Amino acid sequence: MKTFDYFKPSTLVEALELYEKCGNLAQILMGGTDLVVNIDNNLVAPDYLVDLKGVPEFRRLELADSHLEIGASVTFSELIESSAVRDHFPVLWEASRTVASNGVRNRATLVGNICSAVPSADSAPALLVLQALVVVQNRAGAREVPIADFFLGPRRTVLVPGDIVTGIRLPLPSGSFGSNYIKMGRYDGEDLAQVGVGTFVNDEGAVRIAFGAVAPKPVRAYEAEEFLKDRVLTESVLEQAVPLAMKSISPISDVRASKEYRVHISGVLLKRSLRASSSRLQGKDPEYGMSLV
Repeated sequence: MKTFDYFKPSTLVEALELYEKCGNLAQILMGGTDLVVNIDNNLVAPDYLVDLKGVPEFRRLELADSHLEIGASVTFSELIESSAVRDHFPVLWEASRTVASNGVRNRATLVGNICSAVPSADSAPALLVLQALVVVQNRAGAREVPIADFFLGPRRTVLVPGDIVTGIRLPLPSGSFGSNYIKMGRYDGEDLAQVGVGTFVNDEGAVRIAFGAVAPKPVRAYEAEEFLKDRVLTESVLEQAVPLAMKSISPISDVRASKEYRVHISGVLLKRSLRASSSRLQGKDPEYGMSLV
């Protein structure tokens, strides 16, 4: 293993200065559940490691009047334990419960999950249907990036050297809504998604659909969403929506599933997820957290 210099800044200003100085020779450490494994396997070899766990601002998990602030070091376990997440953003709560194992969830962060930018990231479909904003900061200032614009491809994002994701901002949904995240893996337990689907419907007729693990990056199914807008989600309507949604995905075959299987299962899971979201909008079962696979 290559040796590296280790830094642990205690303020955001110090972190930004360090990261800019180190440039693309540095890696940011937060939860470390991906990074430490990659370093151990010589997949990455940083000259500098900037550990951000000591920055107090990154611990923030606060509900404001119009949004939820999730700091960069907030773990999946903390999201699962949060009543604000459970009550106001249950699709993220549901997705967080599917991430790896208890041990990993105790360390892994939501921000780290999206910054890794793997197409199968469980948090991504939930964040897409919640229309999350990614808060990015560098020495020049801060900016908000819509989550739909954040991913560029496998392990690629809009971040440039000097950028640090300080958190995620979730707008509070207005009115009544129902949502769902459903994941198909090869087995129960700690496995990456073969297909992940997130859906959201509200009492204003809006429908949002997002897929993970079936394209080079997590994607929204905008054409299917437009078709479903203001419609009653009958079985006939759902059947018509499936081929429209499939236009947004381009799965590959790999060790976890063939592309043909992924296409088929994407349609199956989409209908299950939309049924669940529609039923929850009406205050009916299934309860959040209940497996639909």
